[in-house]
This record gives sequence, structure tokens and C-alpha cells, in this order.
Amino acid sequence: MPVAPPERILELGHGCRIPLDELAVRTGPSGGPGGQHANRAHTRVSVTFDVAGSPSLPAAARARLLAVLGASVTATVDETRSQARNRDLAVERLRRKLADALRPPTPRRPTRPSRAAKERRLQAKRRQSERKAQRRGYPTD
Repeated sequence: MPVAPPERILELGHGCRIPLDELAVRTGPSGGPGGQHANRAHTRVSVTFDVAGSPSLPAAARARLLAVLGASVTATVDETRSQARNRDLAVERLRRKLADALRPPTPRRPTRPSRAAKERRLQAKRRQSERKAQRRGYPTD
């Protein structure tokens, strides 16, 4: 695997580094109003990363990303009038998506309701039972 210069690497944490060469960048016109600039300038940027075909991902990271995000991940930005700024924002958004997916979920710690909470629940059930009992009519002979 060729080693890219540090500024051409996307750091995800957890020992994962992706060369920016593996990202597919597409541009297009931004939607919405804006006159001639918005109609002619291709400032919207979509950055796509092929998780399944990336040679730089470790096997465990690839498996986790495939399970959480799928085979490819895309980030699209059209917030600014500058294509270069939108590209930077899209790459950062993609980096954040990938890093969040690599972070293992926090394990659930089982808890128990307190004695007061149990008592409140039982009191509410008794009140509801009494309310329904009052609605019942008495049979007439």
C-alpha cells in the first residue's frame, strides 16, 4: 500500500487511516434560487467512500462499517458558494460519519426501579382499577 503524505490522509481514530485518493468526489449545481451564479457554478460536492472495496481498512473496521453504514458512504454539501469549502466540509462530514460508526456502542447497564417508583406504579394501578370499577353499572333485576 503506498504511503500518502500526512495532509492526504483521513484520520478516523481506532488506528484507521484512509488515503484521500480512495474518496470519489463529484460536483454539481446547487439547487434553489440564487441567480446566475447558482445556475452556472457547480458548487455542490458529494464525497463517496467505498467501504467494501477499500484496501486500507483493517478487517474488523471494515466489518463494523459495513454492518453500521453499508457498502458505501456519501456526504453531500452545498452550503457555501465555494466548491473548495464545500469539498472540505463534505470530507469532514464523511470523516465524522465513519468515526462515529467505528465507535463501539456503550453497553447497557441494567437498572432496577426504586422502591418508591414501584409503589407509585402500584398506586396508579389501584386508582385506575377503582376508576373503572366506579364506571361499572349494577345489574337491575
